[in-house]
Amino acid sequence: MGLFKTQPEPEKNTQTLFEEPKKEPISVPPPLPPKPRKETVIEKGITVAGKIFGEGAIQVGGCVEGEIHVEGSVFVAGSGCIKGPVEGRTIRVAGSIEGNVVAHDRLRLEKTGSIVGDVSTASLVIEDGGRLNGRSIMEKLPDNPVEDIDTMLDDDLLFGQNDGGIVVD
Repeated sequence: MGLFKTQPEPEKNTQTLFEEPKKEPISVPPPLPPKPRKETVIEKGITVAGKIFGEGAIQVGGCVEGEIHVEGSVFVAGSGCIKGPVEGRTIRVAGSIEGNVVAHDRLRLEKTGSIVGDVSTASLVIEDGGRLNGRSIMEKLPDNPVEDIDTMLDDDLLFGQNDGGIVVD
């Protein structure tokens, strides 16, 4: 008689109740490259010298010494300055521009903004405190005007302004 009783081991069942179906490898296409952005930001503390031409929108928080010609929007933040002519579809100025300004649709000069130069636009808004030292020429409103400059700038730029600085939403 032994001290330990040994019991026979239970039979191992090699069958499984649930078999997982074999998965075929799925071919996943490579991710698409990101959609190119059409916004340009010149941050506070940056100075750009030269000509800027293009489509899309530009936000100036630093300083540009030269021309800006864009088919979209131009936003000069409270800390921004431009020394040269500016042309765009809609232009919003909270900083300063020393040069002639052509806004094909609308121009908004905010209370902290100043323009020294002639202005040509179809729609001009100058907030209390905004300074315009130059002549203004009112053009005919284009066939496809932007309904609201704030909406258009927000849609194009995705930027906002807070205490004269630049904030990306």
